[in-house]
Amino acid sequence: MNAPAELLIDTPAGFARITTPAPRDVWWELAVKDLDTNPSQTPLWLDCLCATGPYRDASRLYEFEGGHRLVLPLVGRTRRPRILGSEESWPAQWGIGGPVCPERVSPAEARGVFADLSRLRALRVAVRLRPADQALWSDAASGFLPEPHMTQMVDLEGGFATVWESRFRRHRRREVRHAERSEVEVEVDRTGRLVPAFYHLYRKSIARWAEQQHEPPALARWRRTREFPERRLEEVAARFGDDCAIWVAWRAGEPAAACVVLRHGGHAKLWRSAMDRELAHPVHAVPLLYRLAIEDACAAACRTFDMGESAPDSSLATFKAGFGAESFSSPRYLRERLPVSAAERRLRTAVKRLIRFRDP
Repeated sequence: MNAPAELLIDTPAGFARITTPAPRDVWWELAVKDLDTNPSQTPLWLDCLCATGPYRDASRLYEFEGGHRLVLPLVGRTRRPRILGSEESWPAQWGIGGPVCPERVSPAEARGVFADLSRLRALRVAVRLRPADQALWSDAASGFLPEPHMTQMVDLEGGFATVWESRFRRHRRREVRHAERSEVEVEVDRTGRLVPAFYHLYRKSIARWAEQQHEPPALARWRRTREFPERRLEEVAARFGDDCAIWVAWRAGEPAAACVVLRHGGHAKLWRSAMDRELAHPVHAVPLLYRLAIEDACAAACRTFDMGESAPDSSLATFKAGFGAESFSSPRYLRERLPVSAAERRLRTAVKRLIRFRDP
């Protein structure tokens, strides 16, 4: 871990002391008190990111004159000069970041955080907000461009009986009952033992996605395994321990479907899913796993079950809505010294056109 540095800055809310990287004991204290903290806003998540990618801890603790404290989870790129790198909360594919603060932040304090971020030397600075924060923090993000994202969450208030009867759609309940009558065995592991079973299904999913999207298989394997290597799941399972559940549905002794669910406080997060469609689809193994994972989150007194990001009006968004998932805006705010993101988008678009890629 980098040696902490302390800075004193002038903000619209008065002077603020910044410590970076943020002390872990303070971060955990605030994460426990902030009831909206997601699994992806904890120090464990940052540690997994740094252990499996070219990143360093750049988190920042802000202490304002009025006594308010907040932590901004943040990572910077290694192997690059800072002026050519990025500092993000979080990089693409790593989900929701944003400030962790158990007390209500004032508009002046929020502006102070973004003003501090605008002074960073990095080529790109980005913050992905959780849905509950966007009204206050979006207004404070002067000079940062919004990048729209949508996450879908199931409200677990009332317990699983209420979720099952009132929020699951009728056809989804019917699929689950069909799965329960089928020859499907479900296993849940919280030790990392089922990582190989999950990744076996993930490789099969890559082949299926490549065919659906008209992507060359070799390119799909390179891209997907680079984005999500097996050791990343191993790292998350090891660090989260009991708060990382790997659910696997077996059919005829073969893994048919699997999902990974993380937990912190009152929030459960469906992180990854994979399946062998030929084995899983006829018996509705995926809906069964999601039903059991949601019931498990209710038993653990979680308040929400985050089913992750989806494109609006996509088939995936519709599928998740069948479990009672509602859509919430969770924007990412970027500031770039050069239009790097726009250039990356143009390059991706050109490649997609070349290979006749079909978005899901």
